[in-house]
Amino acid sequence: MRRKLFISMVVALVLPSLVSPVFGHHSFSAEFDATKPVQMEGVVTRVEWMNPHVYFYMDVADATGKVVNWACEMGSPNALQRQGWNRNTLKTGMKVAFEGTLAKDGSSKTNARNVTVDGKRLGAASSEGVTP
Repeated sequence: MRRKLFISMVVALVLPSLVSPVFGHHSFSAEFDATKPVQMEGVVTRVEWMNPHVYFYMDVADATGKVVNWACEMGSPNALQRQGWNRNTLKTGMKVAFEGTLAKDGSSKTNARNVTVDGKRLGAASSEGVTP
């Protein structure tokens, strides 16, 4: 009986911590503006291959020559793998291009729709157009 109680208590304490990242997930329209498409080209500075979204960061020179570091959100690692990605597809120092959508708040953040890596265009498992 004590063992059952102990196991139940452990499950009750651990389970919420396992599902809490799901509550932090956001819809596309909460953060990005579908009326603001963008195309950029730059050099990858960092890649974060993790749930719920993979991010890559890239330096992009603006019209005045000033370099801005952009955060580019993609889909989950699982969704990207189904589209031909793996954790080594993007590497620091690579020159890439992408099509995406700008953040509503005007920050240097985008939702990538397609990314061109080594001349190959890959879908980025974007949530744009997906209704929750």
